[in-house]
Amino acid sequence: MEVDHYENFPVARVLMPKALRAAVSAIYQFARTADDVADEGDWSPAERHARLADLRAGLEAVAAGRPAPVHPMLFAKLADVAAVHRLPLELFHDLVEAFDQDIDTLRYADWPALLDYCRRSANPVGRLMLHLIDAATPENCADSDAICTALQLISFWQDVEADWEKGRIYLPHADRERFNVTEVQIAAGVVDDSWRALMRHEVAQARAMMVSGAPLALRIPGRFGLELCSVVHGGLRVLERIERAGYDVFRHRPTFKARDWIVVALRTAGMWLSRRVSVRVASIEGRA
Repeated sequence: MEVDHYENFPVARVLMPKALRAAVSAIYQFARTADDVADEGDWSPAERHARLADLRAGLEAVAAGRPAPVHPMLFAKLADVAAVHRLPLELFHDLVEAFDQDIDTLRYADWPALLDYCRRSANPVGRLMLHLIDAATPENCADSDAICTALQLISFWQDVEADWEKGRIYLPHADRERFNVTEVQIAAGVVDDSWRALMRHEVAQARAMMVSGAPLALRIPGRFGLELCSVVHGGLRVLERIERAGYDVFRHRPTFKARDWIVVALRTAGMWLSRRVSVRVASIEGRA
């Protein structure tokens, strides 16, 4: 599945089937446009909401079979892709709703609230990919949701500082309270036993979710399944990097180096060839 939106997740673009690249590009372009409206530029919150409303109007135009009033080229491509692959437009509406939420919702009370956000911000992308390959069965969608939510959570855990600078904290308030981590501590980038205990918990949650969805990669045949294996192991590798940095994502934000790409490639090949989710392949570090 396409995860370019989450920087540092290693996705082997060459593995994406050529026949799907134009469709994936159109979906990604829509998501990127909506994300930029929510996060980039100097617009006021009211202006951002208005621009996202324009994207909704574009989706409604696609549904009605008429030219979109905004971003005509983008929506023309999207209309073609949606028609050919019978994509549910409500998944695009979910994405816009999540970006709308990003403008005003800066804190999450607990895991159910955070997972509800991920249901709309991340999971629609995976489901759209499954529709592209006619594999959107209930079982596949459930596993795809687990992978996509895990990727979203991993991006939150590695970007705590960047999100703080935008005024956002995705670490659930209930968890921060349980482990006695305050906003003042996050602002100062203090990494103590309380912080490490909190992050150990959050990393474990994301890892369990990723592993629970990983069987999807072995059910999907061909290059798309191999691509999914790389996504799974890319996300898991980021979690390892967070752990190895002692959970100090403030001064040691995970970024992939050559050896990380090699580890991910080895694990991807091992999972694909063994047809086992839990395969571990020794890395050049000797303990990956």
